[in-house]
Amino acid sequence: MRACDRRLRKLIEAGYIKRTKILYGVAGIYSNTNKAKKIIALSNINHKIRLEQLKHDIAVIDTAIYFNKKYGVKYNQITTEQELHRKDGFGRRRHRPDFVYIEESEKISCVEIELTLKSKDRFETNMKNNFLEYEKQTWVVPSKEIKIADILKNNMSKYTNIEILELQEVQKYNV
Repeated sequence: MRACDRRLRKLIEAGYIKRTKILYGVAGIYSNTNKAKKIIALSNINHKIRLEQLKHDIAVIDTAIYFNKKYGVKYNQITTEQELHRKDGFGRRRHRPDFVYIEESEKISCVEIELTLKSKDRFETNMKNNFLEYEKQTWVVPSKEIKIADILKNNMSKYTNIEILELQEVQKYNV
């Protein structure tokens, strides 16, 4: 850990990354500076960090780590929501799962992290689309006892490829 901290400090001192404290009790967020973006050919658009998105993004990362450690899914087998949208190109933006991964059988499965309740129609549309497009759909929810999980459970007979995971189970693998 100390070697990692030293490397991060050197990158900050060289002007390649910056660390921003967003919220009390949450570790600082590292991001590329414009200097780094030029070197690695990233767009110069500055993305604002949205607090409401922070918890979700951390859960997505925790879930990717979980799939890597528990099921051996390599990180290069994972395609993120942002990458999927980029591949879609221009046009009407459609729903994409938080990430998809390729299983050993070469089948593609998707993962949805759902921390807040959305409309039942929106949920069902996403479940149906995932059912039609992916081999398996795994939904990560804060608890299997809340309304989000109830909606998923009520649709498991219709969409037989649904699996529900509790966020707490996922986070155990990241300690």
